[in-house]
Amino acid sequence: MTQPYLSMLENGSRPVPNRLAHRLAEVLDTLPTDLPVEASPGTLPAPSSAELVDELSSLNYPGFAYLRRGKARVNPAQLLLSALAAEALDARLAEALPWLLLRFDQLDTEFLVREAKLSDLQNKLGFVVALARQVAERNPMFRGRLDELHGLEQRLDRSRLVREHTFGPREKTPKLTSWVRDHRSSLAKHWNVLSDLRTEDLPYAAQDSGAMA
Repeated sequence: MTQPYLSMLENGSRPVPNRLAHRLAEVLDTLPTDLPVEASPGTLPAPSSAELVDELSSLNYPGFAYLRRGKARVNPAQLLLSALAAEALDARLAEALPWLLLRFDQLDTEFLVREAKLSDLQNKLGFVVALARQVAERNPMFRGRLDELHGLEQRLDRSRLVREHTFGPREKTPKLTSWVRDHRSSLAKHWNVLSDLRTEDLPYAAQDSGAMA
């Protein structure tokens, strides 16, 4: 890299390419939230379950930490949106998503809200935010995230969609789909998501789950 080009990057007259941003993050050992957010979910290839597990493990999510093989390559906000855009999501992956909001207090929430609305993902994001907010109410370890999560939940609630969305595994039979719809939590009903996931199901929700933080 030439010195003039470096100067243009530093003074903002040239954008930092994503590949260079990732390399800088690796060399300077920056936070995962410093990684670039690249694009809306609709313009990116849908990640596989294995790729989502790999990225969550690189972010030290305790449920997959034993698989960790390197540093994070994706901004947690980008990872969250990509996972929400998946048509179906393994149950263990679905329960990991509120943790991203609890663990990283520097997420680009403006990016999250904007891109979620552009992709009609605000209901699913709102559900994840609401789950995270309930965890913060229960677990003192995450209490510092409560105000921001509550404000984010209110913002998303103003653009809540009537259409129902599937969050987590897609049920294989109409009968099971109907059962989940009838027995889902009031939170899932409010956000119009088809999911049987509840706050108490999250392994980091309890006050004594410090190992999951």
